[in-house]
This record gives sequence, structure tokens and C-alpha cells, in this order.
Amino acid sequence: MSIATTKSIQVKGLRKSYKQHQVLKGVDFEVEKGSIFALLGSNGAGKTTVVKILATLLKQDGGTAVVNGFDVASKPDGVRQSISLTGQFAAVDEVLTGRENLVMLAKLRHLPHPRQVADDMLKRFGLTEAADRRASTYSGGMRRRLDIALSLVGKPQIVFLDEPTTGLDPESRIEVWKIVKELADGGTTIFLTTQYLEEAEQLADRIAILHEGRIIASGTLSELKKLFPQAKVEYVEKQPSLEEIFLAIVGKKEAI
Repeated sequence: MSIATTKSIQVKGLRKSYKQHQVLKGVDFEVEKGSIFALLGSNGAGKTTVVKILATLLKQDGGTAVVNGFDVASKPDGVRQSISLTGQFAAVDEVLTGRENLVMLAKLRHLPHPRQVADDMLKRFGLTEAADRRASTYSGGMRRRLDIALSLVGKPQIVFLDEPTTGLDPESRIEVWKIVKELADGGTTIFLTTQYLEEAEQLADRIAILHEGRIIASGTLSELKKLFPQAKVEYVEKQPSLEEIFLAIVGKKEAI
């Protein structure tokens, strides 16, 4: 049985090491239901490790993580029934058509009328015309749209998007942003990891920065802007970008 709460995800003191390397050193954050939460960090910061723990694909060494009211360690089945995960690379079967991919997953999830489920998803994601083509013939943007459509079969309450627009062209990236906003508007909680700071700036209700195994800053974009050194006013006060805020907070001069 899950615990009623306004929080979709609650993480406290999360720790994880690989051999002698401590990746997570006590990570704390919360995600509100129906919000878009962005986890930022440089390569190797531990973003994917956090996602894998929350998605029950990896066991933490310490701390607690509760997803949709279920503890990831003691009630992983409850977590899995509540979530969907889209990784950095589209996990579609390229031998099958777009329609066949969706029908297969609807059947695996024991949904009634799997073909109708597939048709609805194809329409929603603008893939109806390409429905009966093999996924191997899809462009990167189409493949990513199909991947996200697959992740939404069965209407999960929480969707994890681990760097969902990596490798996409700008047009396809904007398409994915539109889908993410629509999902959140419909009440789905979105947990997003990204290296594209503009992506977090465009989408996230709240942002957390993971650096050297800990969350070193979190809040809304406007709250994070207050952590940035005050601009010197000459003619027009320049508003700092999220990239400038990120680099100022983590204390690095090079771009991520």
C-alpha cells in the first residue's frame, strides 16, 4: 500500500559507490506530483545512477527513495507499476513497425484493445502515416517520439526521461519539449535529466544541480538566479542564463 502524499518522489541521503568510487554521497530532493523536475550535472555526476535507483534497476548503498508512495528497496513492484523510463537511446524494436511496437507493449501490459491503444498513441505522436513502416526507417526524431509513446502505454503516473533529446536535431528537440509539457499539463510527473541547460530552462518547474555526489543547489529558475552574483548595472541589467548560473554554482570555467 502506498502512502498518500503530494510528493511523487522523496529522496533522502541516497548513497551509491562503484568499487572504490563513491558516485552519490548523500543526495536529497523531492518532486511534486504533476511537475517537471530537472536534474542537472556534468558527465559522470551520477544523474543516470539516480534514475536507475529510482526505477528499481539498481540498489542504493544507503539512504531512502520513495516513488509514488512506494519504497524502492522494499516495494519495487509497486514502483514499477507506477513508472515508465525512457533512456538516453531509443529502445524500440527496429525490425517491427511503429504500430507493431506499440501493440506488442500493450499486450505485454495486458491492456484491453491493444490495437486501439496503438492507434491512439500513433495519432497523438504524429506517427500515423509512418505506422506501418519498420522503425529502422524512422528519423532520429520519429524514433524518439515512438520511444516516448511506448513509455506512455498504460498511462504511468511518473515518467523518467534520461537525457531524452541527446543526439536530436533542434526541430526534433522542440517536438520532444512540446510532448513533455503536454504530459505535465495532463498531470503526469516528469523527472528529467539533461546536459542541455536550455532544456531545463524551457521545461522545468524545479531544477536541482548534482555535483561531486551531492545536490549543491535546487529551486525554481528564479530562485537559482538569486544565487548568481549580482549583475553590474550599466545601461541594461543582463539576466543570467541557466548555463551561467550552473557554472557559477559548480565553480567551473569550462562548459559542461
